[in-house]
Amino acid sequence: MYAVGAAVFAALTTILAKIGIKNVDSHLATAIRTVVVLVFAWLMVFVVGSQGDIFYIQGRTWVFLILSGLATGGSWLCFFRALQLGNVNKVVPIDKSSTILTMILAFIFLSEPLGWITAAGMLLMGAGTWMMLELKKDNNNAAGKGWLLFALLAAVFASLVAVFGRVGVAGMDANLWTAIRTMVVVPLSWLMVFITGRQNKEAQKTIDRKSWVFLILSGVATGASWLFFYHALQLGNASHVVPIDKLSIVLTMGFARLFLGERFTKRSIAGLGLLTIGTLVPIFI
Repeated sequence: MYAVGAAVFAALTTILAKIGIKNVDSHLATAIRTVVVLVFAWLMVFVVGSQGDIFYIQGRTWVFLILSGLATGGSWLCFFRALQLGNVNKVVPIDKSSTILTMILAFIFLSEPLGWITAAGMLLMGAGTWMMLELKKDNNNAAGKGWLLFALLAAVFASLVAVFGRVGVAGMDANLWTAIRTMVVVPLSWLMVFITGRQNKEAQKTIDRKSWVFLILSGVATGASWLFFYHALQLGNASHVVPIDKLSIVLTMGFARLFLGERFTKRSIAGLGLLTIGTLVPIFI
């Protein structure tokens, strides 16, 4: 149930962010969202009263907290840059393919089981992702396939986030984990803003009231998704939690059609079906 909650908020995050970054530099938008997530995460820490646990965090956990934060920052920067360059219905399937890599990494580093049923599910997910891409039909995107590289990098970093989170979050309050990890993401995001020179007033002027609203809402949705996700990781295997979380793609595509007017071909719908079946097979069979 926590993984399902994470999926719902993850879907909202993508759509809200897509609307919010329409005319805003992706690095600046990401940095603003991280601040919102940071405030939200620490608010939840104080609500549940787990702030005192920070003094009992062991050195090994700190290492995975920092690594997870760095991987999250990398994933965010790449994902929102990809969203700015490409359509949601193209970027999201690539990003969600991190499920396959996560399951492989969980098998290698976490000794989680990887039987023939799981392998079959991974093949279906891979086939579904490929069917949804339709790379040759990108006539409305002046940036060409530049989004593809950023989407692939986002998927790689997202896989590392899940693995680091599974290792480090054990025995630690999920709210505190999210809050501290976000403290790592914030300086990384703002560092990219200054490196690209987007901190100037001209860049800030591109953020109108509508963009501010959707960026803030996206940050809140992200914080909620993380809280659910890391609590789910405490209770279940990464190879089960991550696929359920990645089912947010179904909701995301529906929202993209409803709120963004993006259209889907029969091939992409069939691909979504294969991706969904492949995700569910390892969990329920």
